[in-house]
Amino acid sequence: MRIALLGGSFNPPHIGHVILAEEILKTLDYDHVLFIPANIPPHKEPQGDPGTAMRLAMLRAALEGWPEFAIEQCELERAGISYTIDTLRQISREYSFDGKPGLVIGDDLARDFLKVWKDPELILEYADIIVAHREHAEELSLPYAHRYVENLIIPVSSTLVRERIATHGAWKSLVPPGVQKMIEAYGLYRNI
Repeated sequence: MRIALLGGSFNPPHIGHVILAEEILKTLDYDHVLFIPANIPPHKEPQGDPGTAMRLAMLRAALEGWPEFAIEQCELERAGISYTIDTLRQISREYSFDGKPGLVIGDDLARDFLKVWKDPELILEYADIIVAHREHAEELSLPYAHRYVENLIIPVSSTLVRERIATHGAWKSLVPPGVQKMIEAYGLYRNI
């Protein structure tokens, strides 16, 4: 079994996350995508965070009906900042899979991977890097081993969803139906 790892704050999870995961399964040689919600993301400041329990519940709702997708909660269970190298070490100890897991990185973060991420050389030992198109249609030239997923660039982000909710804009079609119901039921992101 081959697995790909897709981390993020998922604040909230949106259709771009689900579409990207499906494209990884359809275009690369992976059998499952493991979603890993961050406790405290090292690369962005959490905004309007409804808390880890709510983000986890929304992610579960977003992935309903996708048996190829699963959630790994190790970053939520660890205290402090969620560093990818710590997660890779834990997953390597606790999971059985073929080869290295694929680690999905958006092209918005890929260029600075070697400079900004904690222990990038060790990450490269533990995982194969999969770069997803987020901002650039063309493939970037990167100074480390990687492969691209041929994904659509979906101009949706969690930030956009939160902003549209707060300003009473159109947002419901940007998230899976279960996530929409939770956001409405709990009044999330209205006052950010």
